[in-house]
Parts: sequence; C-alpha cells; structure tokens
Amino acid sequence: MLLALAAHRGSPPLQLVQVEQLACCEPAGVGLHMTQWSTRSLARIARECGIAPTLSHSTVALILKHAELQPHRSRYWKTPTLDEDFRQKAAAVLWCYERARALAEREEVVLCVDEKPNIQVLERRCPTRPMLPGLIERCEFEYVRHGTVNFLASLLVHTGTMRGWCLEKNDGACLRKVLPQLLHPYRHARRIHLIWDGGSSHVAQDTRDFLRRYRHVRVLVTPPHASWLNQAELLLRAFGARYLQRGDWKCRSDFIAHLDASWPEYNRLYAHPFTWLWTRAKMRDWFERHWR
Repeated sequence: MLLALAAHRGSPPLQLVQVEQLACCEPAGVGLHMTQWSTRSLARIARECGIAPTLSHSTVALILKHAELQPHRSRYWKTPTLDEDFRQKAAAVLWCYERARALAEREEVVLCVDEKPNIQVLERRCPTRPMLPGLIERCEFEYVRHGTVNFLASLLVHTGTMRGWCLEKNDGACLRKVLPQLLHPYRHARRIHLIWDGGSSHVAQDTRDFLRRYRHVRVLVTPPHASWLNQAELLLRAFGARYLQRGDWKCRSDFIAHLDASWPEYNRLYAHPFTWLWTRAKMRDWFERHWR
C-alpha cells in the first residue's frame, strides 16, 4: 500500500515514512510551541525540513489516512496504582457485579453511589429556537448563572434503577443527612454491598462511624484512580445525556424540581442492568500485563 501511494503521488517511500515519523513526534521536537499537529502544519514543516519540497496538506491527509494516524484526536486515560491493594479492592467490587442477581435472590443488594457535583444552573438570555425542516436547533450563546447543584445518585445494580438527591454541599455532613434515606428501602435486606469511590466525604471518619450503625452494610471503596469501577459513574453519564444536556432553567429551585422529577422517569423509561464485561479473570490478566 505504501508503494502504491508513493507511485500515485510521485513521492519516494522514504518521504512517506519521514512524514509519518514527523506526525508521531511532538511539535516541540522540531522547535515549535504548538501542542498538536494539523495536516497544514505537518505539510509546512515537512517542506521546511526538506522532506518533500512540494508537499501539500491534502497529500499529508492521504498519507496519515493510509498509516492510520490521527494527530487531531486524543483520549484521556487514568493510571491506577497497580499493587496488592488495587487487586483486592477491584476483585471485591467485580465479585459483587458478577453475582448481583444471585445476591438479590438471597436478599442481598449491590448498591453503587456517586455524586455529580457543582452542576451549573444556566438560563439562556434568549429563548432557544427549535429545529425546523432544514435547520437545527439554535441556542443563545449568552447565559445567566443561577448557582450550582450537587446531585447524589444511587444505582441498584441488579435492576439498573436509580434514586437521586440534591445536596446543598458536596461534603460529609450533607452526605450523612441523606444516607438514612438512601439505605432505608433496603432495611430488610440481609446485607447491602455499598460501592463508592474514595472521595473525602466517603472515607471521612464521621461517615465511617455513621455507617457502623448499620451492621448489614458492607462498604467497598474503589481503588485510587479507578473510580471507573463504580457503575454509578455510567449511570450519571447516561442520566446526564438525557436530562441535563441542552437544559434551560430560570432558577435553582426549578432545576432541583427537574432533577426530582427526572430520576423516576429515567427508571420508567430507561432503567436496565448495565452490561458489565470486565470480570475478575480479565482484571487479573490485565493486572499481570501492566504490573510487569
């Protein structure tokens, strides 16, 4: 394919390889202050470096396409600390997910909890113009801020249903006020497997002391930098996409009323158990590969 591309564009294969190598280097490597490449900047620097005196950005785009290089894209990733603590905590959480339905049959529930803090309550200065044939919806760029809201959500893993609460502050005191309401529906369960991340309000001594009153609650904290093991994060993402994006609220109380009405509707229309494919066996294989 490389030779065919070279013949098509009249460029030697060595030039194509040099363009690919340039695209894989950071711009700082050639004395630039840019933070990412574009096809035009790659073409310009390739010409200045003498790689190809007449190289165009369209040719660069074709070279990158055939090499499956995408300098305009990136993806975040989070590095957990791979140690025995990670292995044990991750295995405990994954054990609950693998057995959520079987545990429910034994009157035990797996409950995931997470917060979406500081959601901005925004009101557009002008009414949004709805879509029409041939026109997409148009929103006013300017907006008025009406404060923020902290939203706490719980997920019942074996059913996929949720409950939600609005907190005045994202701290331990406000969390502890809500915990009795959060745990009350499962007061008759033999055990509650409570999964959440290591946020300061979760691991605070007062919160741990408070939860000791509930002898049937087993608290599982996800490993550091591995909050993605908490299925409540998936829930909040799915909930936000349907009930928060493109919203327009005139005041904070309207937004809180919207949230209070939205999570029951989510349960009625969308709730289902998440398909969780990362098992303990896959985690052990992944751990061994990256740990070594």
